Parts: sequence; C-alpha cells; structure tokens
Amino acid sequence: MKICVIGDPHGDLKKIKKIPLSNVDLILVTGDLGKSESIRKRAFEDIEREKKGLPEKEYSIKEEKKQFMELYGSSVEIIKYLKKFAPVFTIFGNLEHTNDETRDLSEEIGIKLPFLKNKLNSWSNVRVINNRDANFKGVRIGGLGYFTDTVWVKNFKPADYEERMFLAKESTEKAKRILKWFDKVDILVCHQPPYKILDKVTAKFAPKDWYGKNAGSKAILQYIKSKKPKYVFCGHIHEAKGKEKIGKTEVYNLGLGDYEIIEF
Repeated sequence: MKICVIGDPHGDLKKIKKIPLSNVDLILVTGDLGKSESIRKRAFEDIEREKKGLPEKEYSIKEEKKQFMELYGSSVEIIKYLKKFAPVFTIFGNLEHTNDETRDLSEEIGIKLPFLKNKLNSWSNVRVINNRDANFKGVRIGGLGYFTDTVWVKNFKPADYEERMFLAKESTEKAKRILKWFDKVDILVCHQPPYKILDKVTAKFAPKDWYGKNAGSKAILQYIKSKKPKYVFCGHIHEAKGKEKIGKTEVYNLGLGDYEIIEF
C-alpha cells in the first residue's frame, strides 16, 4: 500500500498537480490548505502593532468576508483535486477556521459563512481528522490539529504574554490528552514539528526577533519519545523542511507543498 503525505499546500494548486498521485492508495495532508498571503501579512502587521502598544488593525465586513472566502475557496479546490486520486485525510493548520471559529466570525460580522470542515467531510472519500484517529486498511493514523504550545509562548514572548500563556496552557493540556488517547499509532500527522526538530525559524518575512528560534511543540516531542510511531509528518515551519530521526521514528517536515510517498 502506498501513502502520499503532502505538506502545507497553501492554495498552490499548480505545485500540487506536479505530485505523482496515480498509484497511491491514501493521501494525507498536514494542514494550511488554502492561500495565506493576506492572512500572513495581516498577522505580522498586528504583531508589529502590538510591539508599539497599538490595537489590532480593524477591517471592514467586506474585507473580512473576502479574506475568509479566499482561504475557504482555495482550500476546497486543493482537496477537490486530491480526492480524484485516492481517499484524503487532512488536519487543519493555523490558517483554517474550525466550525466554532467560523460561527464566531459569522456572528461578529453579521454574515453567514460556510463551514470548511462540513464541506470537506461531505465528500465520501475525504475525512478531516483533527484530533481524531483513523484506521486505513490496518494502518493506524493520528491527526493532531494545530495548537499553541506553552513553549512557543515562552520562546517568542508575544506582547499579550499572560493571556497567550493562559490559552496555551489550556490548548497544550488538551493536545496531551488527545495524544494520550491516541496511544500508539503508526503515523502521526501534525501541523507543527516537534520541539527542536526541523522547527527553526529562518524565514525572511517573519519578525526579526523570531529569527533562529525553535517553534516546535514539546508535547509532540514527548509523545514521539514515549510512543515511538513509525512516521511523523508535519509542516508549518516551511524553511525547516527535511527529515530527521527520533529513535526509530522518522520525522518529516514536508514544508510548502512538498511530499513523501511511503509504503506499508
């Protein structure tokens, strides 16, 4: 059985179409499905504004909807293409809106917005496996959706440190519970890398004070050391793309739309 794992597509359908998929049995995706340029620009602008003690920039309802629909539409197009070749299991990265986040944004701007998870799960051969395990022909797969690890807050020291740390503690404890529930899997698909493994920030567009810092997760690292899955696939820190081993576990950061085909 052949499994193709694809790193964060970010809406680049031209690049995804270059992947040889004709003979694969399953496709896994590490999240960040849709286009991210406007969202990334907005996020980094807000970071710089925080440093200056300024509030986040306000956007019009029209701008909010346009940004949401660009991400939603490009995400759907990526999965719509991939599902032609094989069943697709995907997690969400830090870009996708969960159903709860979509509902909150809809209420905030007063416009009904579509649910990405519901759309993808409506296709018979597509599954969103955020914080869920799945069994495909005897291969156990754990899908861990993106979360903010407390170590990220400690290392990157955002302006709203106390609030971010409070939220990170909650999300990290939840991730640990999910990983404990997974127990031992053959493949772990997660968005961010394990801590200090293929996770160093060196991208030119990132804030200067982020350069050289490790953006991975200690919770994921501890899980790998304890449960020793055969494979771990991630993305998120695209410039750290590569392969390393933690004991017998092969860890792949598949970067920006790159891929790996494995056989079971």
